[in-house]
Amino acid sequence: MEEPTATISLEELDPDGFQSPDFLQDACMTCGYCASACPVSGVDGFDPRKLVRMVNLGLEREVVDARWPWICTMCGRCEAECPMRISISRLVREVRSRRDRDRVPGILHKGVEAAMETGNNLRLPKDDFVFILEDVAEELAEEPGFSGFRVPVDKEDANLLVTVHNKLVNTQTEDLVHWWKIFHAAQEDWTVPSENWEGCNWGMFTGDDEAVRRMSDRIAEQMDRLRAKNLLWPE
Repeated sequence: MEEPTATISLEELDPDGFQSPDFLQDACMTCGYCASACPVSGVDGFDPRKLVRMVNLGLEREVVDARWPWICTMCGRCEAECPMRISISRLVREVRSRRDRDRVPGILHKGVEAAMETGNNLRLPKDDFVFILEDVAEELAEEPGFSGFRVPVDKEDANLLVTVHNKLVNTQTEDLVHWWKIFHAAQEDWTVPSENWEGCNWGMFTGDDEAVRRMSDRIAEQMDRLRAKNLLWPE
């Protein structure tokens, strides 16, 4: 017998409900393997098995309005353990996509809006971004073995184009240094784009597929602009 597939086709999704065979939620046996593997199961009542059953029972509005689908980390451990190969993480994204954007919790949607308008989740201006990179690089250059170190911003024809997670130029700038030390030791030819450098695509976590595509396109545009040979997208 042919095994069920967990592949999701966006074109085949039913816009009026979740009853697409691609989700396979009606194959759920409520065995609980997903809940036992989930790192946040039980937090504020979250249970991946509960989500699957509610969707299967047609309780779309209740599950879309619930808070706990947003607790999911989308790590995929539930799917790895599911004996029926139900696409639980993809189901969570579909649930989230049906929430009104102004009701998306926390800073996620505001970050997506900022990224669409400015190229990064922080609305950080280009000059400020470059200043932060150069400031951290100056500190690294003072360490033994890194004399004269500089960050290659907008270098053309580099082997690697490296995106930057917004937190690394916000609250965790020291974590930039770990990557840079590896590049330096490996004598890697790399660069960071001065624009559209965001490495954290929050559209992925809010179910906003158009934002996912647009941000990915922008990274590809930077690859073309700088003629970079390969992409390193750490996030």
